[in-house]
Amino acid sequence: MLFQSTFLAKASGSLAGSVFSHNKGGMYMRSRSMPTNPNTLPQQAVRDAMRICVNAWTNVLTNTERDSWNLYAFNTPILNKIGLPTKRSGQNMFIRSNVSRLQAILPQVNTGPSTFDLGSFTPIDTPTADASSQLCGFNFTNADDWANDLAGAMLVYQSRPQNPTIDFFKGPWQLATIIAGSSMTPPTSPASWTSLFPLVAGQKLFIKVRVTQPDGRLSDPQTIDKIVVP
Repeated sequence: MLFQSTFLAKASGSLAGSVFSHNKGGMYMRSRSMPTNPNTLPQQAVRDAMRICVNAWTNVLTNTERDSWNLYAFNTPILNKIGLPTKRSGQNMFIRSNVSRLQAILPQVNTGPSTFDLGSFTPIDTPTADASSQLCGFNFTNADDWANDLAGAMLVYQSRPQNPTIDFFKGPWQLATIIAGSSMTPPTSPASWTSLFPLVAGQKLFIKVRVTQPDGRLSDPQTIDKIVVP
């Protein structure tokens, strides 16, 4: 949990069942727990993409390319969990942008974006989740920049089905489908995919989307939910 303390300037270490620490985003507190490592295939894919990106930053990118990501990071703060703008390093931004691109089987972007924002897209709407067909979907706008370039894409993640009383889903998310852009024929709305997990009527499904722009900018996520219909 990220927080601003009225009586602590800096805290580090553990007390009872809580761990205190800090990073670029400020002080945070979390419960002390033993980590688990299920090592699922989706986790392995993310770790492989992370490894490729870390190696690329160190051994592949030129100094000029690294400088371009440092400049992009300096000019593009990201809001943390409590809404405060935080600065990331150029390496952080390079990895943030390119891990998602590698997941989507898109080319790695080595030069930092010259537009200093995270990119935006028209919000998706009208989510669907059908127990009889086991299909999920939503409407999107194919006039957005990402949809009209082969190097852009919308990344779609879904949750495991939840009880209908659940109003917030933190994760874990799994990549469900990729809507690829095209300079010739943009993708057609609505999006549709077979659920990664069995759907039963009355459950609640959470869907998260984010967009990778052709220049490598990765948008903030949008999350919506839908009660599964029979």
